[in-house]
Amino acid sequence: MSATPAVDRKKITLQTLQAKKARGEPITMLTAYDYATATAVDRAGVDAILVGDSLGMVVLGYATTLPVTMDDMLHHCRAVARGAQHAHLVGDMPFMSYQAEAAEAVRNAGRFLQEAGMEAVKLEGGRDVAPTIRAIVAAGIPVMGHLGLTPQSVHKLGGFRPQARSAVAAQRLVEDAGILEDAGCYALVLESIPDRVAELISRRLDIPTIGIGAGAGCDGQVLVVHDLLGMFDRFTPKFVKRYADLHTEMQRAFASYIAEVQSGAFPAPEHTTPMAEDDYAALVAALEPHAD
Repeated sequence: MSATPAVDRKKITLQTLQAKKARGEPITMLTAYDYATATAVDRAGVDAILVGDSLGMVVLGYATTLPVTMDDMLHHCRAVARGAQHAHLVGDMPFMSYQAEAAEAVRNAGRFLQEAGMEAVKLEGGRDVAPTIRAIVAAGIPVMGHLGLTPQSVHKLGGFRPQARSAVAAQRLVEDAGILEDAGCYALVLESIPDRVAELISRRLDIPTIGIGAGAGCDGQVLVVHDLLGMFDRFTPKFVKRYADLHTEMQRAFASYIAEVQSGAFPAPEHTTPMAEDDYAALVAALEPHAD
């Protein structure tokens, strides 16, 4: 099926996402970190683009998302905002940009909208961050929550592993979801939790849920675009479906380029700028040493 042409699309807002949940229409979200990717994702017809702090791992090469800074996020958010015209845009608040105090969190959240062209922010955590979410929402900034596997808490969680697998942990997660809705979140990402728990939360909440490794019972789905495209040959999470193998294709293209440069096949005449013979002759004559 071909993507909906961008010219036929209306701007997606948080109200659009909420209306899709009410109608039972699946919500689509993907990550993007640069202008070119954002343009392609947007033109494909995705509902929302998340500029995730996952850029620390898939773009900047860190082992976790923890080293990502506000400057990193704002830089990439600006690029995505220039490329996406229709999708709803969400910026990920990086580690320590909202944990210390609510006033600082509000200022940092505001920068995503004021300086980087985002329309909402996302932050991780349950009941502990509810007061911060209330403060950000009170400032007029939409907030998307994030529960389950929260990468900024990777050391506390003991690694990148599924969450809420016991009845006790699942109950706390369900309670946290309700607390975040009450705090003012307009949507909620559920990452790497049992599908039945995610479906239960989705039924209980009035706000949309966006799953990643949380099964088909969520109101929508999100994937990291680099995982979807197969841009790495390293470990890929179980919940990822690869729709392409660009890592292999890129290696093939790079190897072909190297071989053609070494053999002299590239650049060929069609890749060069010609010069008229008389102009070249005049140039050579002008550069020849004058006789004494």
